[in-house]
Amino acid sequence: MALSSRNLLLALGAVVIVAAGGIYYFVNQPEASAIPASGAGAPAPLADSELMVAGPLGEKALGDPNAKVTVIEYASMTCSHCSHFHETTFTPFKEKYVDTGKVRFIFREFPFDPVATSAFMLARCAPGDAYFPMVDLLFRQQKTWAFSDRPADGLFNIVKQAGFTQESFKACLTNQSILDGVNWVKNRASEKFGVSSTPTFFINGEMQSGALTLEELDKQIEPLL
Repeated sequence: MALSSRNLLLALGAVVIVAAGGIYYFVNQPEASAIPASGAGAPAPLADSELMVAGPLGEKALGDPNAKVTVIEYASMTCSHCSHFHETTFTPFKEKYVDTGKVRFIFREFPFDPVATSAFMLARCAPGDAYFPMVDLLFRQQKTWAFSDRPADGLFNIVKQAGFTQESFKACLTNQSILDGVNWVKNRASEKFGVSSTPTFFINGEMQSGALTLEELDKQIEPLL
């Protein structure tokens, strides 16, 4: 039986995930803010060629592809530390390094729960070049949907500002290829690169965990320029 759009997302960590042919499944996920690392100790240094492989949905990046420094952020849309970073640090970081051609910034999905997965899927479905504005809007209004008893309603109220209808909202959240693409990025980061918490940054291949301040980013980036 078909589900209403309101039931696409449920509280308590359950969400509707789609299989091919439009069959719905409920998948329970933990609410933890970190995934235990599968290996012991810190991961080995990464080859640039490994870390720079884009996922099936393509890379979401800002800045000069030929910049001396590449900063990759793995984030979860329901992560409060990620939201804090994007609200307080990302804009001055972007103005100082990305907009000036010194840094290429790559943003990658690492959802910790089904609600975060759904938010990433909707950002991927945003029209035109609206991915980053949609991510910014979702982070800034995180409290209105991520921790709500009705996350589906909260998400729809936000994305309808970008032109989503009930039909396009449901179509996006039932798109198997988008779901698979988001999960591919997350699984590869966890299994191959040792990502276990968000936000996690790779600055020219060196892992840094936590919501870095601009001053902390300065210390990592300036010696590389």
